[in-house]
Amino acid sequence: MNKILSKLAFMLVATSMNAQTTVVDCPDREQTNVNYINFREPLQQAPLLKLPVGKVQPRGWLRKYLELQRDGLNGQLGSISAWLDKNNNQWLSNQGDHGWEEVPYWLRGYSSLAYILDDDAMKREVETWISAVLNNQSPDGRLGPDGYDGSSPDLWAKMPMLWALQTYYEATGKSRVLTAMNRHFKWEQTIDDSKFLKGLWQEKRGGDNLWSVLWLYNRNGDKSILPLVDKLHRATSDWTMRDNLPNYHGVNVAQGFREPATYYIYTGDKEMLQATYNAHDEMRRRYGQMPGGMYAADENARNGYYDPRNGAETCAIVEQMASDEILMGITGDIFWADHCENVAFNSLPAALTPDMRALRYITSANMAISDEKNHAPSIDNALRGMLSMSPFSSRCCQHNHGMGWPYFSEHLVMATADNGLATMLYAANETTALVADGVSLRMEETTNYPFDETILLTLHPEQSVTFPLYLRIPAWAEDASVSVNGETQAITEATGKYVRIQREWQEGDIVSLRLPMTVRSTVWQQNKSCVSIDYGPLTLSLKIDEEYEEHDSRDPEFVQDDSHWQDGVDASLWPCYVLRAKSDWNYGLVVDDQNLPVEFSVRRKPYPENDQPFTLDNVPLEFTAVGRQIPSWKLDATGMTDFLPTKYAQRADMDTPITLVPMGAARLRISAFPREKE
Repeated sequence: MNKILSKLAFMLVATSMNAQTTVVDCPDREQTNVNYINFREPLQQAPLLKLPVGKVQPRGWLRKYLELQRDGLNGQLGSISAWLDKNNNQWLSNQGDHGWEEVPYWLRGYSSLAYILDDDAMKREVETWISAVLNNQSPDGRLGPDGYDGSSPDLWAKMPMLWALQTYYEATGKSRVLTAMNRHFKWEQTIDDSKFLKGLWQEKRGGDNLWSVLWLYNRNGDKSILPLVDKLHRATSDWTMRDNLPNYHGVNVAQGFREPATYYIYTGDKEMLQATYNAHDEMRRRYGQMPGGMYAADENARNGYYDPRNGAETCAIVEQMASDEILMGITGDIFWADHCENVAFNSLPAALTPDMRALRYITSANMAISDEKNHAPSIDNALRGMLSMSPFSSRCCQHNHGMGWPYFSEHLVMATADNGLATMLYAANETTALVADGVSLRMEETTNYPFDETILLTLHPEQSVTFPLYLRIPAWAEDASVSVNGETQAITEATGKYVRIQREWQEGDIVSLRLPMTVRSTVWQQNKSCVSIDYGPLTLSLKIDEEYEEHDSRDPEFVQDDSHWQDGVDASLWPCYVLRAKSDWNYGLVVDDQNLPVEFSVRRKPYPENDQPFTLDNVPLEFTAVGRQIPSWKLDATGMTDFLPTKYAQRADMDTPITLVPMGAARLRISAFPREKE
């Protein structure tokens, strides 16, 4: 014991002598990282750099969710979906008749998952597809099939494939990827402007292509491809519009809004950077007056339909997260990390079944029913199955959802321009990275965040090394505290900023970060002044008893017209589900003058041994509050959760104790409550 105390005393003295702890708005972007690729001149330097795939190894619940994804729909789609059938697939031969966006949608998430998990079978599958794409490159440089639109080249489906190629290169270092992408971009430059990006998806989503051009230039330095940046920006929809957006399709917005910020990297025009913030805010001003980070677009946002009963496509959820992650790197702004966690913890988990073998097309902040019915016009798309949990809810979300958790995992820890590291998204992980002038470091992050307030970082450098470690302090986290080897660091006004610790790091140094979670509320004025409740990064929902009703997913009542199985699939292994509420859901929330829930209390339960906290059975946090029932608030004429009731709707005479849970654990949920004064 005396030896331990002596060692601790020595560590405290050493810490006080060489630690320099400050609070900063952003990591230093003026330096150039010597270990990882930053943006080459003439591009703007980025303050944060993504580490190569596989260098951040998730642990705890996030690792469990990646394993469930491997064993679930994303990992098994290659043997289920007709669009991934290798027989006559156009991505394998350039002569096939199917595969369009579905193959690259699926492959970019699948490839990231394969290399994070270091799964040999999955990596072989990735190799099959990527090798075919590279081997079948056309003599003119074009990658992939021509597409379905004969009037102009269809570049849209190639854009997610370029992202898959980027992941493959990070994992393998095969230079032929860079050569193939360079030839492809030179081919794009030859396309006449009158035919360039002409078409529904590619015009709105040209920023995805632009990002890949910058990615390649940073690796090969070929300035001859840089004029393509201007060409892409000119041809892409104008996401710099004032007080408006060029399109209100939910997925287009989730990925299109970041195009100006991507273009800013090339031009240095800060108005372009601001335009991305403006576009993000404009969508939420019109249709995002609700918790969970998303918006009430269904498929296409409509005037008069911005109630929290309308929701976001699963595609839009994962595309928004990807945009947030890219913008974290471009700007260093903690806003984007906070927003990414908001979507990841509160919207994404509820879009899939707990076993990740089925998903739904649309997930809302308020949904008391999740069934197979056609709910038009309450939902924009007049199709059945928009709300049911199904392996074939829609061919886009079915294939695209897989990038959500892997990309999130890749961005937990990022390199900084000044040769340090930044903890950007919090979840247990083990990161291996180079710091300072090439010193290898292994850093263990131990936490049950977002269900716990404490994050422990244990550093294992191969030798003593000096570098800056940045800790993100979320905008909701007041009174955060940091200690190094037990010594509290003096930090002030750190909320929404970074704590930067510059010191000589030794084997076994421990950094402790505490982010106190408190109850907060948001009043959504546009939506009848409804109220949502937050606890730390988690938004809370009424706990509704959920009944899962299993159905055959081949039943025509549950299958969309664009969903197709491969021959010989055992459909009994892939059922779909209707979720019905088995308890009352039509409650307002009783709040005080500060709009905080009355009689509110927190109940902490044991953390689940199965590492699946985003379920009603396992969620380790529950809360008590008081509700007031509103009998007239029911399902509407289409069978969908009705609009929020007005303040004039009759209320029950008696208040009722209610239970709240994190909304990410609730597949049926009321998260935007009618506001009831005590």
